[in-house]
Amino acid sequence: MFDTQRVEIEWGGRPLIMETGRVARQADGAVMITYGETTILATAVSARSAKPGQDFFPLTVNYQEKTYAAGKIPGGFFKREGRPAEKETLTSRLIDRPIRPLFADGYKNETQIVLTVLSHDLENDPDIVALVGASAALTISGVPFMGPIGGARVGYIDGEYMLNPPLDVMEDSKLDLVVAGTNDAVLMVESEAQELSEEIMLGAVMFGHREFQPVIEAIIQLAEKAAKAPRNHTAADHSELYAKVKDLVEADLNAAYDIQEKEPRRDAISDAKSKVMEELLAEGASPDDKNILGDQVKKLESNIVRGRILKDGSRIDGRDTKTVRQIVAEVGTLPRAHGSSLFTRGETQALVVATLGTADDEQFIDALTGTYKEQFMLHYNFPPYSVGEAGRMGTPGRREIGHGKLAWRAVNPVRPPHHEFPYTLRLVSEITESNGSSSMATVCGTSLALMDAGVPLRRPVAGIAMGLIKEGDDFAVLSDILGDEDHLGDMDFKVAGSEEGITALQMDIKIDGITEEIMKIALAQAKDGREHILGEMSKALTESRPELGEFAPRIEQLKIPVDKIREVIGTGGKVIREIVEKTGAKVNIEDDGTIKIASSDGKSIEAAIAWIRSITDDPEVGHIYQGTVVKAVDFGAFVNFFGAKDGLVHISQLANERVAKTTDVVKEGDKVWVKLMGFDDRGKVRLSMKVVDQETGKEIEQD
Repeated sequence: MFDTQRVEIEWGGRPLIMETGRVARQADGAVMITYGETTILATAVSARSAKPGQDFFPLTVNYQEKTYAAGKIPGGFFKREGRPAEKETLTSRLIDRPIRPLFADGYKNETQIVLTVLSHDLENDPDIVALVGASAALTISGVPFMGPIGGARVGYIDGEYMLNPPLDVMEDSKLDLVVAGTNDAVLMVESEAQELSEEIMLGAVMFGHREFQPVIEAIIQLAEKAAKAPRNHTAADHSELYAKVKDLVEADLNAAYDIQEKEPRRDAISDAKSKVMEELLAEGASPDDKNILGDQVKKLESNIVRGRILKDGSRIDGRDTKTVRQIVAEVGTLPRAHGSSLFTRGETQALVVATLGTADDEQFIDALTGTYKEQFMLHYNFPPYSVGEAGRMGTPGRREIGHGKLAWRAVNPVRPPHHEFPYTLRLVSEITESNGSSSMATVCGTSLALMDAGVPLRRPVAGIAMGLIKEGDDFAVLSDILGDEDHLGDMDFKVAGSEEGITALQMDIKIDGITEEIMKIALAQAKDGREHILGEMSKALTESRPELGEFAPRIEQLKIPVDKIREVIGTGGKVIREIVEKTGAKVNIEDDGTIKIASSDGKSIEAAIAWIRSITDDPEVGHIYQGTVVKAVDFGAFVNFFGAKDGLVHISQLANERVAKTTDVVKEGDKVWVKLMGFDDRGKVRLSMKVVDQETGKEIEQD
């Protein structure tokens, strides 16, 4: 019944198996791919024709994790997988980026890649498996995809690169780098690093590229057995139409790109487009005709901008290829925020706000590998007004999530360990202006906002976006690219790091790939730019403030014996609730006996610590304590002086003079100072009031 084809190789010390023909047979391409015991179903479906008026390539990648893959049932009321988690969104983007540039020019048929995690061995991250599966499904589908591609994860442990390290090994790695590409060149890089050098990062990229070549060969073997017939697709020849557009508005567009300010330049370009439509668009023309004409204008724009850069290094805003736009860095922008900054680079601006929280503010992440707590969150918002447009405001899209995570990766390596700085951190980046690399502005603004809040970063971090213009063997690498240079260029190469090294690197290529030589030049140029930006940031703040912001909560930690935890919590949580209610401090107790006490009021923290110490510690002989009389009897008074501990002040110890009746000196509810004199034969506490000055609480010197 099934015409099943299968390819198996050994890769990174584990078997990689690709099978097609047994599952999802109505999809254009379907591959069941298993690495170790992680299994993913990868499917590719593409419409037979483009929708009328379609002016872009509608490619969608949906990576989805099923909780049954790890033997779990979803949390929540409905017990069913819901909206995509951050990991699913980021993995979808990770796969979209290297495959998108490899579809044939002019192909605009709606295409969807669905990647479903069916089994997870808690050892191999499914993202690499899904990327390879997507490549395999597209390669056998018959869709005009100029692949296949391969991908790999690279770790860096004890000075050695490691291919696809297991999840537990990655915890010790100084590098988490994902690279994808063809057999000839690299197409995509995504990474987080512990301040590594440019040489180590480049070596990791090339190591990964070499190591995924067997995967590409395996996909080709599978395609030779099971690929469907290629679809007929020929890019239309619009050379004559392009020539007409060029004759009509080349001078206008050249003049437009002589304007260095974004808004006037955009208006001039819009006027040129309108002129083309009025002159060359026939009456009753279809939406497709309008889109084709618009594409020719874009092509002419691209050729003008690219030609200028390659010819004499002249960029849209008049800079040379290496100059970074003017930078203005400010901190303390918002009066009540725990930390804030306003970072402006040219026409790109990020307002970043830092908020410090307690353990109650930690985010619980329900992942296939288990539930864990996240103490560092970075949220990126890109409102439409930032580019002078009106648009829909809604929940964060894939772009916002991706840009926020990139900035998170850049700053996370220099964040203080949680056990040293036990705060939950939330950063929000509001992009108020955008003309090129708002994600890198977010990196710079986040670093400044954290330092303004008093968070002890190891070092400031800055980021820069690099671009590429390549025609044949000629190429130019651009520092600090503009939005138009990003759209019309061949590469978006973002590098973030400190003065010590790189913390994050992200690269997307729009052409068939770039070489090691180009990457080496881009990394060196990015280092110079990063160092310049760090210098400009230092004009606002050179290091973290020595104290937390006025409105930030204070957190103190103490450690108690594990067997005392129950006493601090009390029956049904009675004791800890009372501590919180009466002191006003937040108290969080961990399983190892670590207690975190938080409040914006230092006196509340002191009161809570004293209360907890009174429960877990033993009183010391010779120390003076303040207590409360809880009972007066004929032979003395019982005083509650150390948490729940009571002791007897014998009538002879109430005062220096003779006392006939206990109630002549104290009564129930009185606050008194007592000295712990010791314990009697039965272990009962012996207290004295007469040796302590009841006004000052100091011991009275004896004659």
